[in-house]
Amino acid sequence: MPGISAAIMFPDGTTWTGVSGLARVAQKVPVTVDTEFAVASVTKTFTSALVLALSREGRLAIDRPVANYLPELRLDPAITVRQLLDHTSGLRDYFFHPNIDKLLLARPRQRWTEMQALRFVGTPYFKPGRGWHYSNTNYLLLGMLAEKVGAAPLGQQFRTRFFAPLHLGHTYYQLSQPARGPVAHGYRFVATTKGEKAIDLSDGTSITPFTSVITAAAGAGGIASTPTDLVHWARALYSGEVLGADTVAAMMADGATTQPYRPRIPYGLGVQMIQVAGHPSLGHSGRFLGFRSVIRWLPDIGVGIAVVTNQSRSDPGTAVTTLLRIALAPTVATPTSP
Repeated sequence: MPGISAAIMFPDGTTWTGVSGLARVAQKVPVTVDTEFAVASVTKTFTSALVLALSREGRLAIDRPVANYLPELRLDPAITVRQLLDHTSGLRDYFFHPNIDKLLLARPRQRWTEMQALRFVGTPYFKPGRGWHYSNTNYLLLGMLAEKVGAAPLGQQFRTRFFAPLHLGHTYYQLSQPARGPVAHGYRFVATTKGEKAIDLSDGTSITPFTSVITAAAGAGGIASTPTDLVHWARALYSGEVLGADTVAAMMADGATTQPYRPRIPYGLGVQMIQVAGHPSLGHSGRFLGFRSVIRWLPDIGVGIAVVTNQSRSDPGTAVTTLLRIALAPTVATPTSP
């Protein structure tokens, strides 16, 4: 990993932070606690929270067809908002189209629209509600839905509802908002050996890893942040501060809908639910070419952790588990002299 940044929040609200490595390899710029990383699919925690907030306000119903809100897309009328949230819609992931990576990398500074990205959605994986398959298409559509129903751009709604009230000063929607501090470049490698050269993906702008992939991701992966902001977000979201305890319970309860389809990671309404360091956790992971990230909230003990890296070949979940085992290890008192 060229660089890594981590934060752990403890039950009393205190936060430990740790950084290592480089944010920009060629320039030898070190990672700091304020260095901002693309968080990829961790964005989905914000997009799902926004959609659920709009639902709580009665502006949409999650069990209604998406076509009712976005008729111009001519989606299968059987697809509901809930099925986008929990990945049971059957819609194929446009990011896995065999031609899209080549196009994104060929013109990294090109700005994509959601409609351009949707052209790369292939045939469905299955009929709506008949299976589970993770798909960025679901959250691209949820971002469009939130803009339509919320009557404001996605980035503006994120800032008004979440970033500003929660004082997430280093979190921003890259499609429409500027960086708030130093930005890490994303790196790829052609092999897995330690000595491999890190290939910088920057397109020369402040958008990271590069403009085309971030704009194509939109509501599925357009946010950049720091782990300190992310642990504060995790506590606010999963403790019920943002949406209320009843909505958090509903997010988790939806796991019973997806469980029969055996998702690789148990999944509810925009939330992954796995055991971490012997504790149940809520959160999400993220992966782009050039970045990997993860946030986990342990509700039984009130501890949160976020780890972000500027590479995509190694799983930061290993760091999550190791750091939590250290942080949660029993404290041994030092004997005092008589």
